[in-house]
Amino acid sequence: MFNSYSTTETEQPSLRYEPSKDFVWLFFRPWIWIPRLIQIFSSILNLSIRLYIQGSSTDEEVHKNLAKRLLNTFTSLGPCFIKVGQALSTRPDLIRRDWLEELTNLQDNLPPFSHQYTLETIQNELGAPAQQIFEDFPDHPIASASLGQVYKARLKGDYWVAVKVQRPNLAYIIRRDLVIIKVISILSSPILPLNLGFKIGDIIDEFGKTLFEEIDYNLEALNSEKFSNLFIDNPAVTVPKVEHRLTTKKVITTSWIEGVKLSNSKELKQNSLDPSALIRTGVISSIQQLLEFGYFHADPHPGNMFALKEENGELGNLAYIDFGMMDSISNKDRIILTEAIIHLINRDFPLLAMDFQRLGFLSPTEDLSPIIPVLEEVLGNKNEESVIDFNFKSITDKFSELMFDYPFRVPTRFALIIRAVVSQEGLALKLDPNFKIIAIAYPYVAKRLLTANNKEMLNILLEVIFDKNGHLQLKRIESLLEVLTKDSNALKSDLLPVAYSGLRLLFSSNGYLLRKNLLMTLIKNEKIHTKDMKDLIKLLRRTFGTREVASSLIKQIKPI
Repeated sequence: MFNSYSTTETEQPSLRYEPSKDFVWLFFRPWIWIPRLIQIFSSILNLSIRLYIQGSSTDEEVHKNLAKRLLNTFTSLGPCFIKVGQALSTRPDLIRRDWLEELTNLQDNLPPFSHQYTLETIQNELGAPAQQIFEDFPDHPIASASLGQVYKARLKGDYWVAVKVQRPNLAYIIRRDLVIIKVISILSSPILPLNLGFKIGDIIDEFGKTLFEEIDYNLEALNSEKFSNLFIDNPAVTVPKVEHRLTTKKVITTSWIEGVKLSNSKELKQNSLDPSALIRTGVISSIQQLLEFGYFHADPHPGNMFALKEENGELGNLAYIDFGMMDSISNKDRIILTEAIIHLINRDFPLLAMDFQRLGFLSPTEDLSPIIPVLEEVLGNKNEESVIDFNFKSITDKFSELMFDYPFRVPTRFALIIRAVVSQEGLALKLDPNFKIIAIAYPYVAKRLLTANNKEMLNILLEVIFDKNGHLQLKRIESLLEVLTKDSNALKSDLLPVAYSGLRLLFSSNGYLLRKNLLMTLIKNEKIHTKDMKDLIKLLRRTFGTREVASSLIKQIKPI
């Protein structure tokens, strides 16, 4: 159902995304953009009318037909719109569950393009017919996605590979639609009830830049290897191997991943796979990407993640594929985000407001005094009962409302980060409706902080342990330890390595300031005061007591 208007060589713009030039290129070709604009308007209007009239129906058959209409609309409008539909397909809190099942087809079950085009592309790109390169090359793709379709082929020696071939005229179609979408969005934004906190044109440009990177399979191959190297010591995360001699700008070949799609918990359980363990792996690996590596998979929908059957203790084995949409986060932003999470744990809203300011969500000159109570209202109540009740989507919804009355804005560099986190949470919610992202995120951050192995993490740890006067902040220490030991049973087996790493930090060269500040707590006004230190020792004994450490040790020995 894809539209692929043919273009002549003179009409074809440059292969890079250049918004201004693209606008001029399309503006002077009304025979291209007028029919396309009519098609977009008529499709969306037709869908909107149907949803308005039939959306409140209680008839299951009606909603089944609406779901198909939704799928067909996204599919017929092409790659840019399919990407929107893919994002919606991971949000069970936004879309009816019976619609979601249909929208998951947007991930890798779209109408295929002709097999003849595939064979021609392989020959043009790889320099030989598919029958010469592969010992076995099928007539039909095993999956067909928004930008390409994948074949399961065999090389010599029973080595199976995934061969992804790009859709025809893709650069042209994306460029045309991006110009139209951007113009429509800019013209309609003043009358829409939206306050995104950033210029809508900027976010579309960011989306366009990412899409053009995604259709360069040479770049995807480099992304895949970079991602693989980051997780090389993590047996819970698998990345397919790139076959460089069979990879070009329009064809990418990787080792075949034999796994189960993260579609629904029933399918996983039927394959003896634990959805909760897979969620833990997915969330923890996502946090690692954001807060440790600074390089992350920005499109973690179920079509790009597979569950593997190998055992890996408390974590599920997860395979990532499709590395076209990747992004980076600076070291400075990673440190501030970690600090913001700790400030949220400690309910330190003045410092949290400063974190938002440093990240660019608030202007550097903004008066924070009226903002602090707002943050406490939005984020404070959520944490009074338990930190595990945190839900990222509900918080982003509240911030969207606040943007109408307060000067919050979303820096464009955070657009893909928010999309990735929301997609990851949506995927987890699909597998487990009771999932709370913070139940895994907080303990992981707490563990990383308590095993600080660099100066930045150590500085954050010192901020938690000591106040401005160098006194111990026992309540904050207790809060941090409680997050580690109570809010995630899955991570209790980490108690022993955390205790060991903490001791190693204390006596290392990096632990000089920690030792110095601990010593200073014993001496106040030239007198020795031991109360705070005694209370700290009691707290540590409760957390890392004989029973807890023994339990952790047994859990680690059990698999052996």
